[in-house]
Formats: sequence, structure tokens, C-alpha cells
Amino acid sequence: MKIFAGKDFLLTNETAKTLYHDYAALMPVIDYHCHVNPEEIARNRRFENISQVWLGGDHYKWRLIRANGEDEKYVTGGGSDYEKFMAFARALPKAIGNPVYHWTHLELQRYFDCNLALSPDTADEIWHHCNKRLADEDMSVRGIIAKSRVEVIATTDDPVDSLEWHKAIAADKSFKTKVLPAFRPDKAVNIEKPEFTEYIQKLADVINVPIKALGHLKGALTIRLDFFNSMGCLAADHGLDYVPFAESAEAAAPAIFEKAMNGAALSDIEVEQYKTAMLLFFGREYAKRGWVMQLHYGAQRNVNKAMSQKLGPDTGYDAISGFECSRGIAGLLCGLEETGELPKTILYSLNPNDDAILETIAGCFSGGGIVSKVQHGSAWWFNDTKPGMEAQLTNLASRGLLGGFIGMLTDSRSFLSYTRHEYFRRILCNLIGGWVENGEYPNNIKALGEMARDISYSNTARYFGF
Repeated sequence: MKIFAGKDFLLTNETAKTLYHDYAALMPVIDYHCHVNPEEIARNRRFENISQVWLGGDHYKWRLIRANGEDEKYVTGGGSDYEKFMAFARALPKAIGNPVYHWTHLELQRYFDCNLALSPDTADEIWHHCNKRLADEDMSVRGIIAKSRVEVIATTDDPVDSLEWHKAIAADKSFKTKVLPAFRPDKAVNIEKPEFTEYIQKLADVINVPIKALGHLKGALTIRLDFFNSMGCLAADHGLDYVPFAESAEAAAPAIFEKAMNGAALSDIEVEQYKTAMLLFFGREYAKRGWVMQLHYGAQRNVNKAMSQKLGPDTGYDAISGFECSRGIAGLLCGLEETGELPKTILYSLNPNDDAILETIAGCFSGGGIVSKVQHGSAWWFNDTKPGMEAQLTNLASRGLLGGFIGMLTDSRSFLSYTRHEYFRRILCNLIGGWVENGEYPNNIKALGEMARDISYSNTARYFGF
């Protein structure tokens, strides 16, 4: 029997152990998509206790605590940090097979030098041990980042953001990690949302120019794109319920925008036409600047409406959508490719049933001197589990070019979540090692090691231009 979360955790064959320990594990981390707060990096925040760094904003853990029947008081409510920690400790032992169980213990080992398994029996000892460790100088936000060997962090930022904290970080030459913004213009795309016109006014206030027509909006967004570009931005991200593609979208969009700004209701096809036109606009602008376009889709948002209304979005009440988007994705990419304006693009679906679809669509847009120009992104959100990652990697390998893959990202709000890169690298090396030991690929350790390094780090650096 293997030791739980030991040195060879998830590595079931000798080739895998060599690839991980001698190659993948040695590479730094590029976290090219996350939701950490740049202000906390700029201010070098310190955490008073383990609950603050572990449970604040982490809807993965919140869902487990709720599943264990705990009152919301001990999730997002008025319970003390200690009470919330104890609620998590009561839930976690039941989460066998859940990646949160693995992540939790990797974090305890890597950051707190703690090899105990969290349970109600060990919770008090772990609480005091971790809180004492958090008082050490290397456990500030910047200390955690340095300890994790993170070279680049790309946050997720709205076009109206001043990026003041990114400026402050860049000005501090003592901090070696690059922290770059990523452009997230969802609020300018979601014309059907009740807050759309309020957001357009906010954008107008930021650039100090009225926005009365679609041309004005595109001009305002271009100003913000240029500003983000000046701040080192190399990527954009879109969070989409589904990927639209409607005919005659660009011709229809100006009148649709005017209609929305006047408070009139829009039909479903008008919403789809406007969103299509805006995604085409953004794709072209990203291509001009050499940015990477990321499309995240397939989330069914705020499924529990009563709790979502009470607590707000991103509180653990989203689910996987079954919306079929292959025609929309193909249409969007084709519309950009036809004019030679398709940027490097990463496609992420929350529905694992889309894995094969995304691989085959991505393969239709290869070439142009860029390795794997359109990528099937890493297993996302509900899929960044061991079987989810294995499925995504297997689909990529069987239908695409695994050696050109850009690897893992945290997609997290937690500064302890860099262990997800380790988790991914172990799963990757075990999968490759299994193929080698089964006689499905030559046992060329030098070539395999280079591939493991590339997928873990080097491909990402080249693809984004970090």
C-alpha cells in the first residue's frame, strides 16, 4: 500500500516517476488565467488564519460544506473563521475521490509542512499549526507566490478597471513575478442583462466620451484595449453561457445596440446577432495586438435562484449546461479566419461531452507558423478532477497534438491553489508513462522529458509570449 499523498502520489509506473521528478516538477509555474486579487499582491496581504486563505471565496469548498448539511452560517454567513474551518473539517473526510481532498492535503504539505489528514480529530491541531505558520515572513501573499515558483500571473480584469494595482506591482522591482492583466469584456457583450446600459455609461465615464451608438462603443473599447496593451496584457477572456454565431450579425448590430440603449426589449435572435458582432470585433482587435483569445462557455449560472439572489453570483450555485455550441464556435472561428484575423484561441467547455468536439474544431484551424494555434484548454472547473484531466488529455492526444498543449492554469481566487499545477503535472506524467510502459510509445526519456517540460511550462511561455 502506498503512503497517502507521498512522494510518488498519482505516479503508478517508473517512467512516470522519472518524467515527473526529473523534468516536470523542476519547471516554474505560469498561471495564465486566474481570479486572484491584484490588490492583495500589491499590498502583500497577510492572512490571520487558515480559514481566510483557504475558505474565502472558494466555492469548491463551499459546495462540500453545504453537501454535508451545514448551515449557511458556517459557509458564507456570520460564523467565526474557526467555526467555518471546523465545518470544512467535518465535510472533507467524506470527500473521497474529490480533487478538493487532494488539493487540500497538497496545500497542507507544500505550504504548512503538515502531513496530517484533515478531520474533526485533527482539525484543532491543524488550525493552530497553520495559523502559527501563517505568521512567518514567507507566508505573505508574495511569499506564497515566490515559494510556488510562479513566474507569471495573468489576472482577470474588466475594461473599466484602472489597473492601479498592476501599476503598483510593476513599479516594485523587488517583486520578481510578472503580474499582468487580462481583458474580460463580458459586461459589454451581455446586452440582455438588466445592468447593460448602466455598464455602458460607466465605460463612457471612464474614457470621458459619450457612447450613443455602436461605433462609439467600439471606439471606447479600443481605447481600453490599447490601455491594457500598454500594461503588458497578452490575453483576453470571455465567459459565455454559450458561443453564438448568427448570420447578418454585423449589419444588424448597430440598430440592436440603439434599441437596447433606449430600453426596448430584444428578441433572442437580436441578442445573438449583437453578441456575434461583438465577438468578431474583439477577435480582430486581439489579432492586431497578438493577444490570445480565451472562450469559456457551458456554465448554467445561478441554478438555485433563491440562494443566488440572497448571496449573489459565484457563490457555488452554478452547474454544467448541456447547450450545444459546436456550430457557433466553428462559425466564429471561420468568420475571423476568412479575413486572416483569427487570433490564437483557447476553447474551454464546462461540459466534458464537448472534449472531442473541441479537439476536432481546433484541428481545422491549424498552421500559420503557430504550434496548436487553436487549443482545447485544460479541464475546467467541474472537470479539473483526476478523471476529468485524464479524459481531456486523452482526447487531446488521440485527436490532436499533445506535445503542443499549453497545460494547466489555476482559474482560482486562492493563493494556495498553485498546487493544482503539481496535480496536473503528476497526472500528465502518469498518463504518458503508462503509454510508454505499455509499448505504445518509444522509451526515449530525453524526448519524453522535453515533452513533459514543454507541456508544464515552455509551450505556455511561447504561446502567450510571456
